[in-house]
Amino acid sequence: MPSLIDIRRRIRSVRNTQQITKAMKMVSAAKLRRAQDRVIASRPYSATLRSLLGDVAAAAGSDEHVAAHPLLARRPEKRIQLVLITSDKGLAGAFNSNLIKAAQRFAEEHRPAETDFLLIGRKGRDFFRKRGVPITGEHTGMAKVQHEDARAIAGQLMDRFRNEEIDAVYLLYNEFKSVMAQKVTLTHVLPMELPKKDEPVDFIFEQPPLDMLASLLPRYVEIELYRALLESAAAEHAARMTAMDAATSNAADMIDTLTLYMNRVRQASITKEIIEVVSGAAAAE
Repeated sequence: MPSLIDIRRRIRSVRNTQQITKAMKMVSAAKLRRAQDRVIASRPYSATLRSLLGDVAAAAGSDEHVAAHPLLARRPEKRIQLVLITSDKGLAGAFNSNLIKAAQRFAEEHRPAETDFLLIGRKGRDFFRKRGVPITGEHTGMAKVQHEDARAIAGQLMDRFRNEEIDAVYLLYNEFKSVMAQKVTLTHVLPMELPKKDEPVDFIFEQPPLDMLASLLPRYVEIELYRALLESAAAEHAARMTAMDAATSNAADMIDTLTLYMNRVRQASITKEIIEVVSGAAAAE
């Protein structure tokens, strides 16, 4: 049976851990609010840009040069680029493990094609570094998502696709649904599939539709990657806030259990001392 000192030390340790998890929950809650606002603001822009691409593609549909655009070229997927977006820090529940399992499953399902990994986030990088997979890029320290970062990464992806070093680009990340739910999402980015318009387009374009399409396609790839980074950041804060809330509650339950156990041990110790005193007094008589 542990002594009272050991139990008190354990209670003190759990209480200190509870203070840490409570503080981390509050920090994540504060960051989640800002990250959520950025995600909500980015979604309409991405949807509108995709709709605009559909209108421009429909207007330029009669031009035979549309299908020849480098970002629309379709080839057999012999070499695939997978962009995996994880977090730099842990303590976020199953946030990173779900993504890593999905990435491994993706590589297995697309064999015999070779899957190149572009890893954003320290957790995914540390895991796949030890697995001997082909890694074409690593990016860490991107907790504060900037559009310039997404533009640079998207530029590298588009260059590799134009040069036929890769035949397809996929994004794998956690999409923010709510504070309690994050969805592992796989998005096919390149070659881009233009949305089809059922109704005829009746627009007057200042520039030729083909020129507009050529300028909008790279912008759309950048926005898709930027939105994925924003979604991942918001989902990470939500997952960490939920995990730290559960950890705080578990710590409270453990403190209650240890306190009850400590009281029982103390009561048994006092009872034992009383019995010894009474026995000693009876023996003295």
